[in-house]
Amino acid sequence: MTQELAYSMTGMLLFSIGLFGVFFVPHILRRLMAMNVMAVGVFLLLIAVAKRNADPNPDPVPHAMLLTGIVVAISATAFAVGLARKFHEVSGETDLDGEGP
Repeated sequence: MTQELAYSMTGMLLFSIGLFGVFFVPHILRRLMAMNVMAVGVFLLLIAVAKRNADPNPDPVPHAMLLTGIVVAISATAFAVGLARKFHEVSGETDLDGEGP
């Protein structure tokens, strides 16, 4: 098993676990963590894509996309935590079960 294949398989596994959490976990913060796990899976796939030929130097474009993605993921997570906190203040609930008044 090559290093690129290991990164790709791990990235796909993490993305799948995160996707399961997004669809089947009603708690807001756990769903947010599942989205972060999905983002880490995508980051691992970008690392695997960067080295796609026998050249010892990897492609710098996926690395630049990775760094940009990390910054965007941190910003989006901070914004989502703020929205979740406001949702909890207004409704008093932490679950997104779809049942309400």
